[in-house]
Amino acid sequence: MLYYLSEWITQSVQGSEWQDNLSPLRLFSYISFRSAGAFVTAFIVSLSYGPMVIRRLVALKFGQNYADVATQSGARKDTAYAKIGVPSMGGMLIHLALISSTLIWARWNIFVLLCVSGTVLLASVGFLDDYLKIKKKNGMGASGQLKIAVQLIVSLAMVAGLYQSDHTRSLVTEISFPFMLEPWRDVLILGAILTFLTITGSSNAVNLTDGMDGLAIGCTIIVSFVFLIVTYVTGHRIFAEYLLITYVEGAGELTVLSASLIGAGMGFLWFNSHPAQVFMGDTGSLAIGGLLGMMAIMVHQPFLLIVAGGVFVIECLSVILQRFYFKYTRKRSGEGKRLFRMAPIHHHFEKLGWPESKIVMRFYIVCILFGTLALVTLKVR
Repeated sequence: MLYYLSEWITQSVQGSEWQDNLSPLRLFSYISFRSAGAFVTAFIVSLSYGPMVIRRLVALKFGQNYADVATQSGARKDTAYAKIGVPSMGGMLIHLALISSTLIWARWNIFVLLCVSGTVLLASVGFLDDYLKIKKKNGMGASGQLKIAVQLIVSLAMVAGLYQSDHTRSLVTEISFPFMLEPWRDVLILGAILTFLTITGSSNAVNLTDGMDGLAIGCTIIVSFVFLIVTYVTGHRIFAEYLLITYVEGAGELTVLSASLIGAGMGFLWFNSHPAQVFMGDTGSLAIGGLLGMMAIMVHQPFLLIVAGGVFVIECLSVILQRFYFKYTRKRSGEGKRLFRMAPIHHHFEKLGWPESKIVMRFYIVCILFGTLALVTLKVR
């Protein structure tokens, strides 16, 4: 909004005595300036409206009134049951800050429009999931089939939207790999499948990571910093050519979106840090995970997300391996065995006796290492 307003004012006073006086408005044409503004705005909105949102959720009795699956399985009952009553659906606060800040500071194009629309759809099914869990009081929310269906709709909408334009078509018809200069070309079907797997995998992986105070949102902030840099260089022709990565015209606006996500996430972390005053719930985790996946597709770096989001990948793999190993050993010996004490893997360390705050902080450290490695891969080609 501010970009278009500044452009309109600048053009209106061009050639008049006001032209020099209003020349500072040209700052709004710079992505770096608008990204900084988006970060500050999202952080202030999240921090300012946080107490009101929490009070409202408490008044509506949208608190967690069931024990987590991990708790039901015996992981640290003394602390996990203490979280019953803490309001969920706090992801609405993240989306409020994210979307309002993006609306104010971004120059809206196909990338921003698809990302915001997809985020709203995923947040809606996440909200339904949280609502049903609270209503049923047993932790059983929306069906997995419904979540996959919405993720599929978001993926197909993204493929269709990007395919329509000549300058974005290659994002779904070509597949780019780390350490390789040349992408696979003319592989629309594979590109569509990769788009679905990226969005769905990222959405579910962040959802699985959301099991401790500040864990999911903190890692999201770190990964978003990586994409703050990646989206900027991808949308900058000179930097993209220097790094030998795909230049995507207009993708720089995703830098504003990344900055908004960081600001919104930091404001939410203020209330979600241990001991949490609010949980993001599936309302937040499904949507922000999907948003990271969408941005990875739009900068032609889906595999970079696997590296940057290494913590999310490990969390997801721990669940898959746990289930596979349990079924395998039950089939072989008649008794299922566990590979980890509990999955996702953060609960494994919890059952080993690690304090929750120590687990979260160490996961932050690992996430920073993965993020650094992801940025290094941009140069090693």
